[in-house]
Amino acid sequence: MKYKIDIVRIRENSITLNGWVIGKTPQSRAAFRVVGEDRRPVKFRHVSTRRDDVSQIYYKRTYDRDFGFDICFPYERGKNYWLLIRCDGRVARIKFNEELIAKRSSVAYKRMEKIRDLMNWETVRVACEFARKHGLKALFLKSKHKLQGFDNDYDYQEWYELTKPSQEELERQRKEKLPVQPLLSVVIPAYKTPEDYLREMLDSIQAQTYSNWEVCVVNGSPEGQGQTIEKVMSQYAKRDSRFRYKNLGENRGISGNTNAAIDMAEGGYIVLADHDDTLPEHALYEVAAAINVHPQCEMIYSDEDKLDMDGGALFDPHFKPDFNADLLTSVNYICHLLIVKRELLERVGGFRHEFDGAQDYDFIFRCTEAAREIYHIPKVLYHWRCHQQSTASNPQSKLYAFSAGSRAIMAHYERCGIPAEKVEKGVDYGIYHTTFCIRDNPLVSVVIPNKDHRKDLDLCIRSILEKATYKNLEFIIIENNSTEKETFAYYQSIQKEFPQIRVVTWEREFNYSAINNYGATFAKGEYLLFLNNDTEIIEPRLFEEMLGFCQRKEVGVVGARLLYQDDTIQHAGVVIGFGGIAGHTFIGLHQAENSYFHRAMCAQDYSAVTAACMMTKAGVFRQVGGFTEELAIAFNDIDYCMKVRAVGFLVVYAPYALMYHYESKSRGLEDTPEKEARFNREIAIFARRWPDILAKGDPYYNPNLTLRKSNFALRDLLKEKIGEPYRLEVRL
Repeated sequence: MKYKIDIVRIRENSITLNGWVIGKTPQSRAAFRVVGEDRRPVKFRHVSTRRDDVSQIYYKRTYDRDFGFDICFPYERGKNYWLLIRCDGRVARIKFNEELIAKRSSVAYKRMEKIRDLMNWETVRVACEFARKHGLKALFLKSKHKLQGFDNDYDYQEWYELTKPSQEELERQRKEKLPVQPLLSVVIPAYKTPEDYLREMLDSIQAQTYSNWEVCVVNGSPEGQGQTIEKVMSQYAKRDSRFRYKNLGENRGISGNTNAAIDMAEGGYIVLADHDDTLPEHALYEVAAAINVHPQCEMIYSDEDKLDMDGGALFDPHFKPDFNADLLTSVNYICHLLIVKRELLERVGGFRHEFDGAQDYDFIFRCTEAAREIYHIPKVLYHWRCHQQSTASNPQSKLYAFSAGSRAIMAHYERCGIPAEKVEKGVDYGIYHTTFCIRDNPLVSVVIPNKDHRKDLDLCIRSILEKATYKNLEFIIIENNSTEKETFAYYQSIQKEFPQIRVVTWEREFNYSAINNYGATFAKGEYLLFLNNDTEIIEPRLFEEMLGFCQRKEVGVVGARLLYQDDTIQHAGVVIGFGGIAGHTFIGLHQAENSYFHRAMCAQDYSAVTAACMMTKAGVFRQVGGFTEELAIAFNDIDYCMKVRAVGFLVVYAPYALMYHYESKSRGLEDTPEKEARFNREIAIFARRWPDILAKGDPYYNPNLTLRKSNFALRDLLKEKIGEPYRLEVRL
């Protein structure tokens, strides 16, 4: 028998335990008893929970069995209690009292628990499999990052308590009379909802600091199975007329039930919520305040986190970017809390049953396509109830939802006129990878500056010519003050060997921007790929992956995912503000490791990408005047992306366009006083050119996340005040 108590909570005069137990076989059954100090039985409530993660780890497959448990029993302070678990003839006795529970709740105990969890044979097996697949160095890096995670400045629960509105602020919100006070209709489809969970959701709405709301609950439970919901709703409706409900007498499916709840709504804004989740007290106030500031906004969404089964712990916060069209086609990142203006809903229609399983994904796509303005509130306004250990649940059980999600994405592409070939599973279920159709086989001009380093250049060129599946390419090699005669001999031989290669000569001092601008004047292609000479192709479909995005009319720039030689990430998009100016995301993370909500493996819009491998439309390049030659060394690629965005184009990160980047072999480091002074001057130039984004923050990042690291960790409350812009200091 194996078991684990994941969560212990004291709530008033009761103890709630969440955990799991398994026996020698999946068919083994566990029995539970609770006894007090006098050894007499204590009455308890037991609810079985599905734990596909446990089934997968210990039985190597998923069984239609509930291996988890939620147990609640009355508790008198100062006394001892024992939980008895019997399985396969063995009995485990777990003692509980106030002192032990307080100890279990401490940060130090939780860290030790995490370390102890790793010290088992199952962890060894998983580690061995990872090492066999990715190598010992990758395993070392993953283990290092895992252990570093135990030493964060804050766990999320602590961070949330420190950042949530104070009681004084909540009271201020209750008293405030906003100029516009829209009626917010919270629509909730209910189906066999546990009474406790439904009451918690309704109580969380009743506690809102903003008062102009209504709740519309539709009971879609089959006839004879929805009495509990009806009883609860009738109690709330008697006490408060803002609560309304309707019994359907049948289950119309999640889409039909939700549409029925929407039909009941009388408000100008529809707030979508699930029947067993909760809202923090300030959620609807923040929505109403946003509507006052953005009256044209037709769609609003917020950040969210997860709530454990007993409602006592928050975890796994999802801090999202502002609206990110390409990220949405990779994953339904919007999810909760979602508010839609009634006029928009009437234009696009309600939920569609043919997309059940991903009905909200399809609905969100149609709303984003038609919305005049979309606003993101960068605050956690929704607590989504789920088990803390459920994130590794059985992928097979999600196949129907994944299939519906793929169809929702394809339907979006069809409505938008985007030629997509297929949508398939990405790094995990619920994460998608789109293959686009390439129109007209356009010529791509690969522009590569070079000074000596002929071996690097040769590896770069030959890796593309030998491995890349896309063939309509030309190469513009910009000779930049080489001194070795072997370099010039190489130029002659490579041009003879490959007629699509042309070498042009730059005869002035080094200036990255001017050199690339010069090279681009010789390019004949419809698309330009700016490329460092110290790169090597990994993914044969690199050009198709980048062209698939770049050929869209609204896209101006596309960047690739670049790895160091040891398979750790060198570039996976750029965030403005990292390190004071700009920096790459997820630097040093091994490509086999999971990034924050899989962001490193999601196609998405960013403020910038690196020109170490950057594709752009030739017409857009000319429109914005190419690279800014005042930025001779640093930030010229970031500046170029900012210029492209300023004229209305998107900058897209394409994670499946993959190369090695051997990192600045050609130019060397900024390791002299002269180079450092030049670097600092260019920082100041960039800051003067783009002050707004440096002051307000990157819209494709989130102000709750740190600017001091590249791993999307929580913002350090001691060093970075939430909501305060990053203060840039430049020495000249």
